[in-house]
Amino acid sequence: MPARKVRPKRTACPIASWLDVFGDKWTLVIVRDLMSGKTRYGEFQDSPEGIPTNILAERLKRLEANGIVTRERYSDRPPRYEYRLTRRGAELIPVLQAMSAWSGKHVVQPWTLPEWFVSATPETFAP
Repeated sequence: MPARKVRPKRTACPIASWLDVFGDKWTLVIVRDLMSGKTRYGEFQDSPEGIPTNILAERLKRLEANGIVTRERYSDRPPRYEYRLTRRGAELIPVLQAMSAWSGKHVVQPWTLPEWFVSATPETFAP
């Protein structure tokens, strides 16, 4: 199997490098959905945010290329896949928890986060 082409980073800054992977309005929504138990393309499409199919496909490929998710075929005809967080992806839970807490305080009206989300650790998703 040929090695993956890895784009050189535009900077050594960790924040800019993080944004190269996650810095759009859809990628972390997909990660959130993976954490909530969604694994299949149609399940991601059913999310209330309404991600366009072409963007969903591209973001899943990007997440796989960056080692955040794995893809496993569950149907040969037609070819269909399930996506799961890797340990690397699961380690994003504290980031999403912090973003949710900040947003609840400063952006949206307070709401109650689901208990599974509040108490989750990386081990919850990738032991």
